[in-house]
Amino acid sequence: MAGKEATVYILDLGRSMSEKRHGRDQSDLDWALEYVWDKITTTVATGRKSALMSVIGCRTDESDLAGVMEIVEGYENIRVFSELKQYLLGDIRDLQEHLKPSRTDDGDLVSALAVAVHMIDSATKGAKGNPLKYDRRVIIVTDGRGDMDTGDLEQIAMKIKDADAPIEVVLLGVDFDDADSGFKEENKETPKAKNEEILKDFVENCDGNFGTLAMAIEQLHTPRLKETRPVPSYRGQLTLGDPEKYEATITIDVERYPCTMIAKPPTASSFVVRTDIGGVPGPSEQSSATIVGEDHAMSDLSAVRNQRVYQVENQEEPGIKKNVEMEELERGYEYGRTAVHISESDMNVVKLETQQSLSLVGFVKAEEFERYLPLSRSNFIVPQRANQQAQLALSSFIHALYEAECYAVARIVMKENKPPVLLLLVPRIELEWEALVDVELPFEEDLRRYKFPPLDRKLTISGKTITEHKDLPTKDLLNAMSDYVDAMDLSTFGRDDDGNEEEYAKREDTFAPLVHRINHIIRWRATHPDPTLQIPDPPEILTKYSVPPAELMAQAEQQLNALKKAGYVKKVPPRVKGRGKRQRTDRDKPLSGLDVDELLGNPKRVKIEANNLIPSFKQALAASDDLEAIQEASDGIAKEIRTLISNSIGDSAYGQALEAIRVTRDEFIELEEPEIYNAFIRSLKQEILGGKLNGNRRDMWWKIKGSKYGLVDQKRSLVSDVTEEEARKFYET
Repeated sequence: MAGKEATVYILDLGRSMSEKRHGRDQSDLDWALEYVWDKITTTVATGRKSALMSVIGCRTDESDLAGVMEIVEGYENIRVFSELKQYLLGDIRDLQEHLKPSRTDDGDLVSALAVAVHMIDSATKGAKGNPLKYDRRVIIVTDGRGDMDTGDLEQIAMKIKDADAPIEVVLLGVDFDDADSGFKEENKETPKAKNEEILKDFVENCDGNFGTLAMAIEQLHTPRLKETRPVPSYRGQLTLGDPEKYEATITIDVERYPCTMIAKPPTASSFVVRTDIGGVPGPSEQSSATIVGEDHAMSDLSAVRNQRVYQVENQEEPGIKKNVEMEELERGYEYGRTAVHISESDMNVVKLETQQSLSLVGFVKAEEFERYLPLSRSNFIVPQRANQQAQLALSSFIHALYEAECYAVARIVMKENKPPVLLLLVPRIELEWEALVDVELPFEEDLRRYKFPPLDRKLTISGKTITEHKDLPTKDLLNAMSDYVDAMDLSTFGRDDDGNEEEYAKREDTFAPLVHRINHIIRWRATHPDPTLQIPDPPEILTKYSVPPAELMAQAEQQLNALKKAGYVKKVPPRVKGRGKRQRTDRDKPLSGLDVDELLGNPKRVKIEANNLIPSFKQALAASDDLEAIQEASDGIAKEIRTLISNSIGDSAYGQALEAIRVTRDEFIELEEPEIYNAFIRSLKQEILGGKLNGNRRDMWWKIKGSKYGLVDQKRSLVSDVTEEEARKFYET
């Protein structure tokens, strides 16, 4: 679990923060808020009630300390927007309305810092006045252009460095000089230059962190990794032999922790519009990672709640079901289409009774272990904390495995009556620590043995071996591929700060785009609720490694061309719209070149017949490639479909009309002429809903809608102009 923390943001809202400087297209305050909102929304998204925050405005038009302390001389033009508390989405919305540039430059930044220290000190004390275990932090964002009373700076510094309850101070200056980045503001006003020196010295005296706002915003694009406190999956003994039966056994107290865990993006929760807006909403089942709070009174949404009810047939009243409790039900297992009942007593007979344990069952040579066998993520097995005897024993066992160049096989039962699992234990020795790394091994029934033909030869039915075949790579192709792989080597393509070669796309520099992009959008939408605003592009760090570097591709162009030549790679011409696979001119022609249809007297255009509707329609499409003839066939079958609907007694002819619509749709998709069908179905919908086909024929529209015979979208046909969203809305009446 993450520790408790209390953070106060001191934000300079003076009149000078409203100006745009150094060619920026946004004011200094809007620039500063990029950092502040990112930090606040990141904390809110964790959903931690122990993460307390507050925001203090300096150089504001109003003076409001919110009861933290009395407003005396020197504390004017300071506003406390909230006490230290857990922030929710409603608090962000309220804060957005107040974080605006003021109309004054009056206000003391040092006094605002004193208020922040007093707030943290008061909120993180226990009942007896002793400081609680909190991570205390004050983050200051200012342009340094206001007046400051520095008389109490030394006392504030001593309070901040209190050994029992120290406070971390972070100062971010707008356009402050920074030797690390090489930035120096030209023609700087004397008061600002003096304030910069005072603030730098103060932060250094407090052992805090000083930086520029530009550096802080630049670092925002680098995803922040979430550090979690590891939770042991096993605490017990590692045994060799049965200690209950024999004395000559080895027993080591150990703990098992995960090496890595999969980082998953936050899941969405389902909400409905609340009907009790005036009342108090009940408890929510939403995820703890959501920014929307449970008790947010301004929200008009309520989490969807599920209720499960079990019903059975009522034997006393046939056709009526009655509710039963889950405890009254028996377990049944599906066997084919039949439910097989197994009583609890029978289950106890076949259930394996196990005790929590981790026991060694054998050893295997490291060179004989196949790397494809592990089934799970890896875990660390370490000695029990503060147990020197266990540390010495496990260290001896680890070194014995390492020197013998072998691995151990162990049987583990996580908890009582849990199924046993086989583990492979691998020794891991580093400079400052030692551990066993374990992975799960498969049982015999877990193995799937598949046989595949060899890749470098073909075996005929008669047993003959063929090494040269169109499906086998040639020697030239293999050499060309090998050269291309060598040319695309990333292990030495990167450069360090000194220009030396190093690995490109190192593990610590690559991030999961899905996880961090979704978190990025959630934080951005929390402060930009307007749905008309376009979502920002993903940070460059998330897309940098999605494609090979252009410079490396240019270097390997020669090897790539050689590979294309060796593999006879040719570009396939794009398919032309309206010239689908059914096109007549693309069919196999006879060697004589004669037009067989013309010799047999087959007509170029076929009339659509009502008593032979679908076959005659297909014949009409196959007879000619002329677009005019195809349109004529479409009009013919459309006329017959309308006739079927109009003359139908009830829904007697709806099935025949629906089948004709399906065939029409499939044929025009295959011909890559979806716009002809889309025009027809749009017209048919208007005529049906408008009552133009001999009365109310809405039942026919519901059949079309239920069969999904609406518009052909781009997902169904690449040449369609209809988007998926337009196709979905088409079904709405």
